[in-house]
Amino acid sequence: MLVANDSRNDAKNEAPGLDPSECAELRWVDVCALDDVLPGAGAAALVEGEQIALVRTVEGTVHAISNFDPFSRAFVIARGIVGDRGGTPKIASPIYKQSFDLRTGVCLDDATVRLPVYPVRIVAERIQVCPTARRFE
Repeated sequence: MLVANDSRNDAKNEAPGLDPSECAELRWVDVCALDDVLPGAGAAALVEGEQIALVRTVEGTVHAISNFDPFSRAFVIARGIVGDRGGTPKIASPIYKQSFDLRTGVCLDDATVRLPVYPVRIVAERIQVCPTARRFE
């Protein structure tokens, strides 16, 4: 598991899905090198006491989502199968195979279940995460 270090430097690369003014107000934590997470795979990271799955799609987009699988009640999401369902980037739990939308955390098999997702950005080939989870309605 990767352990994050606090980093407050300014970045030119903003987090996808966030307004640039939102990014400036967030506190970012440096987690690991981009090359530490292979395309089409995940890696678990401990960010301020929270287990977060960093997931890199085969296209290279990085997402940060809770590593906790609510169905198996285990911290295993980072070990899941990365892919897409109908164009939606997803990761499937390695235990019972429920899939989660990497952008929103919504379970694609049971919309009443949702994982926390975290803002993520790449700065100088480093992955940075905001430890405050985002909620999507």
